[in-house]
Amino acid sequence: MRAPHSLRRYLLAWIIAPIALFVVVDTVTLYRSALASINLAYDRSLLASARSIGELLQLQHGRLVVEVPYAALEIFEASNNARMYYRINGFDGQFLSGYEDLPVYRGRIPQQTAYPALVDFYDVQFRGETVRMAALYQPVASRDARGMALVQVAETLEVREKLAREILVDTLWRQALLIAVVAGVASLVVTRALRPVQSLRRQLLSRNAADLSPLVAADTPRELQPVVTALNDLMQRLQRLVGHQLRFVRDASHQLRTPLAVLKAQVQNGLRGDVPPVQTLQAMSETVDRAVALANQMLALAKVEQVHGQAQTEVLDLAEVVRDVALDLSPLIADRQLDFELDAHAAPVRGHHWMLQELTRNLLHNAIRETPPGGLLQVVVASHAARARLLVRDSGPGIGSAQREHLFEPFHTSHPNSGSGLGLTICREICQSLGAQLTLDNRSEQGRCAGLDAVVVFPTPSPPAPPGARQ
Repeated sequence: MRAPHSLRRYLLAWIIAPIALFVVVDTVTLYRSALASINLAYDRSLLASARSIGELLQLQHGRLVVEVPYAALEIFEASNNARMYYRINGFDGQFLSGYEDLPVYRGRIPQQTAYPALVDFYDVQFRGETVRMAALYQPVASRDARGMALVQVAETLEVREKLAREILVDTLWRQALLIAVVAGVASLVVTRALRPVQSLRRQLLSRNAADLSPLVAADTPRELQPVVTALNDLMQRLQRLVGHQLRFVRDASHQLRTPLAVLKAQVQNGLRGDVPPVQTLQAMSETVDRAVALANQMLALAKVEQVHGQAQTEVLDLAEVVRDVALDLSPLIADRQLDFELDAHAAPVRGHHWMLQELTRNLLHNAIRETPPGGLLQVVVASHAARARLLVRDSGPGIGSAQREHLFEPFHTSHPNSGSGLGLTICREICQSLGAQLTLDNRSEQGRCAGLDAVVVFPTPSPPAPPGARQ
């Protein structure tokens, strides 16, 4: 599993990294500009040296002569570390003065230069080191002759490199200080910005396990309000789930106590001989059947909540589910000799297979119980306007006004000897989970109640929810 990343580090990285990158680029740009300025200044010095030497050229009797004192070069040397060399070639390229081993200029003077002179600057290797060379064509004229002499002046790069290093080090120190200040300010700002998160964390950790009340978010920043809202929604769902579990335990302990007490009394009666053994066993069997039915429905009610909170839905054919349930309950239908009609057409529904089965089973079981022997029982499955519709129509006595007030209350039943009072409660919970609508209406014919119509209308099937989404 991937380790969770730090939000603080993430924010600092995306604040400091772009600034640091900009500073690096800016440092490189400044360094290059400084080097260009250094070269420009020292190239001017080289040009001045070449011009100074060129002004010493003279024509005597048609012959080019020159005498260069050392002082002519010394005044242009930047420091004792730099060394200067020169070479002078005559009109025909012959060597006149200077360092004869200094490489002769073989290039071409640029068409456009920053100086009003026929000069070219370049780097060249001389005596095992790199020197900066200025090659100047100096015009020389007299009454007898005229021509262009080539004056070359070279300088070693120690001074330039030293100055460039000083500029680079000074720039790096300044930029490093700038990055340090930016990092410190960013760290302080991010730490202060994340204080509400830490406050929210402390508020959650300080709670006891049973405290599911909403979080107080009065001073929470706007960006954290959705998180607080989501947490409060989660608290509400957990509170509902815990409440459901508590109610289940309470109701289970209360409802199961009665059949167990009755069963114990029946056993004691049988042991004392108050009731014939066969009658005792029959009564015990009926009590066990009621207890099993009660336990199954209570577990079904608990499973509705579990499936509602965890399982993923799928598109199912409601008609196929109803046919399967009707087939399972066919012995009960045959036992009461009911006139049973099933009209099931394809009707897609998004939900859980178990929930649809349990919903149909409870509605159909109630209808079988309420329909008198030989009566009419109809089940219709159809789809209208892309919405599935389930109709369970019995021919029983319907629902009275007093009974309707407690219709969906758990353990409230008009058949205490055969029902648990959980069937309609389970149906209501399933419909709420699936987003369906359940209605129970009495059907009148010729001014009297002819039975009950239980109608469930399902929503239009939607695309599947992403994994982890709450249905």
